[in-house]
Amino acid sequence: MRIVAATSDDGHVRRPTAPAPLLVLGAVASVQTGAAVAKDLFPEVGPGGTVLLRLASAALLLLAVSRPRLGGRSRHDLGLAVLFGLVLTAMNVSFYYALARIPLGIAVTIEFVGPLALAVAGSRRRLDFLWVVLAAAGVVLLTGGGGHIDMVGVLLALIAGACWAVYILLSQRVGRVFPGATGLALGLAAGTVALLPLGLLSSGDRVVDASVLWRGVVIGVLSSALPYSLEMFALRRMRASVFSVLMSVEPAFAALSGLVFLGEHLSAREWIAIGCVVVASVGATRHAQPDEMPVDPGATPTELVVA
Repeated sequence: MRIVAATSDDGHVRRPTAPAPLLVLGAVASVQTGAAVAKDLFPEVGPGGTVLLRLASAALLLLAVSRPRLGGRSRHDLGLAVLFGLVLTAMNVSFYYALARIPLGIAVTIEFVGPLALAVAGSRRRLDFLWVVLAAAGVVLLTGGGGHIDMVGVLLALIAGACWAVYILLSQRVGRVFPGATGLALGLAAGTVALLPLGLLSSGDRVVDASVLWRGVVIGVLSSALPYSLEMFALRRMRASVFSVLMSVEPAFAALSGLVFLGEHLSAREWIAIGCVVVASVGATRHAQPDEMPVDPGATPTELVVA
């Protein structure tokens, strides 16, 4: 995918014209497609090895694209990028290990408590709260299920949700401090280094198998490099609370991904749930006022290529 900033007649670079909500939805679709690929790797390299492959491949790709320069950067800026990477890594590790214990739908529902809480906390109007409630109802309808639930998996999903909320806030700050995908590339690199012991312990020598490596690269692009870049660009131009509501379409895209890639058919209740989250997403987007948007003091890259 190619995100290109247009150039005016006087040679100045203009910001991308793609609407911020569209970038968020593209990120969600990419993540869920990557999740379908990642599911096949669990039996071979475990959750830790899968996350390691995902982050390492994404880090290498974005480092090659952004070619970050550390010279002239303050310790505070570099520390912010490292913290961002550690939170991002903790979010993915806790969610993947939760997914190994509880079903995907339940894990996504519990994880969504984090960004949903952020949306409620950041809301300034009653109408915003209405969209959050509608999105939550859709998530419960879509992913609700009976039976015994592994409480360790539930706890891990809650941790992932808390990390997701922190990630949203840190992503805004990193996107303003670092141009383009530089901050994201540095964060992914830091997270990969921190994850090496756990990832290698989980995967063993299978991590270097060619059939595993190429799938890891695909997961890295679809689940990390592309969606995180799109989200960071989007968060420069929209409120964190609106972003959180838009992310409520994640369970709907997960169901659609399961239908397309895994042959998982949807019930009437699940289609109703999809309608709920879509309406909530559209409502939040339509009613976000310009004066509620954050000002973007950072530069937008002339060109970012993620293939």
